[in-house]
Amino acid sequence: MAVLGRIAGRALIGAAGTALAGAAAAGLGYGLIQAEAKMTRRIVGNPFDGAPDDDGVYGAAPGEPVRLLVLGDSTAAGMGADNRYHTIGAILATGLAAIMGRPVELTNEAVVGAESSDLSAQLSRGLARIDQADVAVILIGANDVTHRIDRSVSVKHLQRTVRYLRILDVPVVVGTCPDLGTVEPVPFPLNKLLRQWSRELAAAQTVAAVEAGARTVSLADLLGPEFESSPSVMFSQDRFHPSAAGYARVASALLPTVAAEVDAWPENALGDTAPEPSRGEGIGSLDDAAERAAASPGTEVGPAEVKGHRAGPRGPWAMLRRRGGHEVTDV
Repeated sequence: MAVLGRIAGRALIGAAGTALAGAAAAGLGYGLIQAEAKMTRRIVGNPFDGAPDDDGVYGAAPGEPVRLLVLGDSTAAGMGADNRYHTIGAILATGLAAIMGRPVELTNEAVVGAESSDLSAQLSRGLARIDQADVAVILIGANDVTHRIDRSVSVKHLQRTVRYLRILDVPVVVGTCPDLGTVEPVPFPLNKLLRQWSRELAAAQTVAAVEAGARTVSLADLLGPEFESSPSVMFSQDRFHPSAAGYARVASALLPTVAAEVDAWPENALGDTAPEPSRGEGIGSLDDAAERAAASPGTEVGPAEVKGHRAGPRGPWAMLRRRGGHEVTDV
């Protein structure tokens, strides 16, 4: 696929990670990786029966509800959340309701353990329940990485889902694959490989989703520093899924972009204003934006035009924004 051809080989994770990836590609140590993966699953455990049911209307204001559709995996479903109000979908719905002064109706079709190939079925179920969504949020990719699904297959399913939603004129925000190498129970060298695989998939997801008309928000190692300093606060009992505080942090990175997609922000707030170079914002090639975003949590990437053209000599144009308060990093 052209998406992967442009991305392959561009994400430099460091000499150690590159050497490990080369060894893995040659088959040296694949048995070690499998053994460590099994060990990690035993350490992490699975203390939850599932995710809370967070479907419903949020916000007490009068008026026609804004319809929010959520698709994806266990993070999108809210596994590890204490209750229905602590999931990413519920926090986004509550935030949108507060910004817009309107109720928000959340329909969450995410499934624990889902891969990108499950998105079409989730979308079908969602569309059977609501006539027309006002905005859709997709969080997917972690299980594609841990199950070693080919990236071209993963992004093809994601892109197909985004394109179908855009045909229906539904704005889409994709939270790209998080950096699984930051999860504390994962041992070396598996954590280095997971970091590389996660970032490569996140970059490919960004290119595929933006080409299909979505905006993406990089989750990268959004919880990494907080896990190191406060693991009992940011992660749930299984030491893998976010806690209520962790989900709130992820939702805070997504909310500005979701609100922008439904024109929720008041004038001169966090809407689509001119990019600020001092914040690391600007227009450039989509490939470059995808690579930068994969290493920098909270970074939004969306379609852009330059002098009326959607593409330049290096491919499609993209707008890179930093809507939240996360620090700009250069990895």
